[in-house]
Amino acid sequence: METQTIKNTEKATKTTENISGSEAIVKCLIEEGVKILYGYPGGAIMPVYDELYKYQDKIHHVLTRHEQGATHSAQGYARISGEVGVAIATSGPGATNLITGIADAQIDSTPMVCITGQVFSHLLGSDAFQETDIVGISTPVTKWNCQVTKAEDIPKAIAKAFYIARSGRPGPVLIDITKDAQIEKFDFSYEKCTKVRSYSPVPKTVKGSLEAAAKLINEAKKPLVVWGQGVILGKAEEAFKAVIEKAGIPAAWTILGASAIPTKHPLNVGMVGMHGNYAPNKLTNECDVLIAIGMRFDDRVTGKLDEYATQAKVIHFEIDPAEVNKNVKADIAVLGDAKTTLEAILPLINSNSHIEWHQKFKDLYAIEYEKVIKDDLHPTKEGLTMGEVLKEINIQSKGNAAIVSDVGQHQMIACRYAEFNKTKSNITSGGLGTMGFGLPAAIGAKMAAPDREVVSISGDGGYQMTIQELGTIFQQKAAVKVVVLNNDFLGMVRQWQQLFFEKRYASTEMINPNFVAIAEGYYIKARKVTKREDLAEAVKEMMESKEAYFLEVCVEKEGNVFPMIPTGASVSDVRLE
Repeated sequence: METQTIKNTEKATKTTENISGSEAIVKCLIEEGVKILYGYPGGAIMPVYDELYKYQDKIHHVLTRHEQGATHSAQGYARISGEVGVAIATSGPGATNLITGIADAQIDSTPMVCITGQVFSHLLGSDAFQETDIVGISTPVTKWNCQVTKAEDIPKAIAKAFYIARSGRPGPVLIDITKDAQIEKFDFSYEKCTKVRSYSPVPKTVKGSLEAAAKLINEAKKPLVVWGQGVILGKAEEAFKAVIEKAGIPAAWTILGASAIPTKHPLNVGMVGMHGNYAPNKLTNECDVLIAIGMRFDDRVTGKLDEYATQAKVIHFEIDPAEVNKNVKADIAVLGDAKTTLEAILPLINSNSHIEWHQKFKDLYAIEYEKVIKDDLHPTKEGLTMGEVLKEINIQSKGNAAIVSDVGQHQMIACRYAEFNKTKSNITSGGLGTMGFGLPAAIGAKMAAPDREVVSISGDGGYQMTIQELGTIFQQKAAVKVVVLNNDFLGMVRQWQQLFFEKRYASTEMINPNFVAIAEGYYIKARKVTKREDLAEAVKEMMESKEAYFLEVCVEKEGNVFPMIPTGASVSDVRLE
């Protein structure tokens, strides 16, 4: 009884100090383990920057050349490290410039915390200089957001932000902090957040779902796994590999799931989706059990929904209950964290091999190789292909590089042909398809993993949307290898115009600048390749460089990416030409 009394009256002591709200922001970030953040200063966030100046020994601020670059860099940092990326900006246009990156992070489940300055609280709603309702604007594209008008509320808001951003299905969070809250002093203490009322980041696994799923898998004659980024986000790579190896199931990936297992793993049958591999797309409509793990049945994966795997029983392993039955009806939903559920189902499944079923994948791969892959990787035509550039990067990197791609034809080629030996190696904009993502995301990736080779691959269109981030590379001395595959077109749009709009190339031809001169203007070593005989040596030189390097490769102007599933078509209607 006496012991119980002691427990009830005992209170945890907190160390407090009287500091400003802006210093509290910096201290909160340090408490959350933030070592690097990306941003751009301005009037409404200036008190925070003044404090960052004092704490340079503990937290490194990276001045990007545009706020969108800050969010993409934070994304790249988060994607390769598994930690929360942080971006910071001022009010008004500074805050609104973050929105594209926030939306990208939301749809691609990237943990990110964005902090924006705001006008003085007494000016809110008065159309003050550089005032925007960034909380209202960002609400549809954030996992959670809030506005802080009092200094004393800063620690709890930031603690909650980091907890929500990184827990469960990760995502971006925004905190808008008025200038008076940044200046005001209060008694500061910090306590990390471990739960939020009414928020359950990991759903409970439905009783019996694992047993039911295992039964279907054990009885299947033609099972197929399609995995997504949930395997990587859940740190479930080893559990995933153990499951597919024990059950002998062919496994295909979405573009964000790539690299969870090595490219050359014998059960890895390639990419699904609009420009995915022939075999997994075609055989989706022949499998008898489709096992979706950490993926959300995006329209680019499913094609025409009412003709997608209608013959198959569907098992969906998913952490977000909102994704279950949203697009494709699941016969069995296995809710929960991927690592936990995959480890739990492993002892319930039987060892198998499915030799005849695997042979079908090999036979269809042979067809794709003859009609598409051979010409992409070993061309005999005069013009350089994007595929042969990736082939040379694979040779020089030995499959150990992190490939950060922009959006377009080059993205699909990079996803199709890059070789990955390590997880978290394919960093790209999946759901939003954000042109301009590649270069700044590569900066964040390189700063998070300085010992890894990081190769940014862009087209001439997307590259110019954030080309100014070459200045960030120069200032930070980030040894990013920047490759631009230049076809003087907005290539993916041009491909659609060729195939579906009778070659009316409306506003897709690019009149490009001297990319090498621009890179050299930022004091980055640069080279241009126009002939096949120069390619291997140029890629070797780039990959051996200890500093940043820019390589422009002029590829054929009207090269197309195949296979291709036209919009609205069935996955069975995949085209090889």
